[in-house]
Amino acid sequence: MKAEAMLFAGVALFFGGSAALYGVWSGDATGTTALVVACGMAALIGFFCFIQYRRRGARPQDRTDADVADAAGPVAFFPDESPFPVVTALGFALTATGVVYGLWLFLIGLVVLARGVYGMVFQYARR
Repeated sequence: MKAEAMLFAGVALFFGGSAALYGVWSGDATGTTALVVACGMAALIGFFCFIQYRRRGARPQDRTDADVADAAGPVAFFPDESPFPVVTALGFALTATGVVYGLWLFLIGLVVLARGVYGMVFQYARR
């Protein structure tokens, strides 16, 4: 994750410098805000990658002397099929439709959406 952290830190520095220069030279608040937000998003991802590198150490991909077999083994936990993404999508669709058609449909969609999100978050809490 060290290479990824450095890459996103460089992107954040680029957007930060671009935002500063663009803000001074153009005086456009909209473009400056977009560049500042892009800088913040890149910095957030770079910070996350750096923290993961500090917690877990170097991966085989980070070493130049590593072989392909060094990265073999279980990668991560991949869950079984789940109904909650469909419930969440249905809840979001009902909520968005409720904005157009009325408060009653919006509230029904909000309840369905909350149930779907709750189910996705706590589906594997006891794993």
